[in-house]
Amino acid sequence: QVQLVESGGGLVQAGGSLRLSCAASGRTISIYRMGWFRQAPGKERESVAGIGWSTGHNYYADSVKGRFTISRDNAKNTVYLQMNSLKLEDTAVYYCAAQTYASANYVYWGQGTQVSVSS
Repeated sequence: QVQLVESGGGLVQAGGSLRLSCAASGRTISIYRMGWFRQAPGKERESVAGIGWSTGHNYYADSVKGRFTISRDNAKNTVYLQMNSLKLEDTAVYYCAAQTYASANYVYWGQGTQVSVSS
């Protein structure tokens, strides 16, 4: 089992920045990849970014490329999402997720943290 706890959400003006953190605990040795997802009201959950836990290889949704940066600190079992140049449409609940070596999909999820961008 892997437990994930997000932090760092909040209210920010458009153009501002926030950094989200996701601390993993439990069987972290089983983690293959970590990802960030978001879900806005009335919309489906969408993938934002992901990073290989051992490789550091990352990917981004087109909507956040050049603005968001995903990183990880393996010593702290923590993954981060630095969000710059925030837009109104970035408003959503952001979730951290973990994919293990034994799974084809993300199977562990955090509780989510609200990010609200105001004009």
